[in-house]
Amino acid sequence: MAGVWQFLRGGNSSPQFDMGIAHTVTLTKRNQVVSLNHQGSAHGNLRVNLTWSMRTSDFSDPNRDRGGLFRRPFGLFKPELVQAQGPAMVNVDLDLACMYELADGKKGVVQPLGNFLGSFNEEPYIQLSGDDRFGSGSGETIYINLDHKEQFRRLLVFVYIYDGTPAFDRTHAVVTLYPSAGPAIEIALTERAPEARSCAVVLIENNKGELTVRREVKYVYGFQSELDRLYGWGLQWGRGYKSKA
Repeated sequence: MAGVWQFLRGGNSSPQFDMGIAHTVTLTKRNQVVSLNHQGSAHGNLRVNLTWSMRTSDFSDPNRDRGGLFRRPFGLFKPELVQAQGPAMVNVDLDLACMYELADGKKGVVQPLGNFLGSFNEEPYIQLSGDDRFGSGSGETIYINLDHKEQFRRLLVFVYIYDGTPAFDRTHAVVTLYPSAGPAIEIALTERAPEARSCAVVLIENNKGELTVRREVKYVYGFQSELDRLYGWGLQWGRGYKSKA
């Protein structure tokens, strides 16, 4: 089958997976919405990728707050290693997921938890590549089949912390949408939300055939059910676990 899994294995892929990225559009608080139709991107494969890396707190930067030397002049003579010490590195397992609502009213979720990986060539026309538990360079990817865009009413792409300390503020996380044509769309999760466990990142809506991508970046302190209530999805949620790696 010349589907998404053949593409992932590195075999001969359909031309719809070719990427002709001219530049990147960054969605911000001031620039929140972009139309895929206006960019010529409302067709083919839409690749949604999450990458992240961990860092220690801002105290790990030895160049931070040099003005503080005037308030603490003896700090200048401390060994650099002592100044650079900060809180221990934390381990966080970020998961990329997508709640969907189809035109016929069907609703569901594509996510690593529960192994709800979806399907690219059949409903819901959304498929998750797998689960990255360590923040590798490739991250996690969801493939959305925009050749069936008439089947979509709305899609909510979100990220949640499955395991580890709630530490969005200690994580460099970026979600990037790569259409089959036109520029990539980037959303950085830069807001400080130290206790949050989930974040609604982007909402994709089909309004009379026009696909719009809206930056959300709304943090909640619970999991999927809290995001569900926030956006009125109406799914039933239960406690789930991953198999051990």
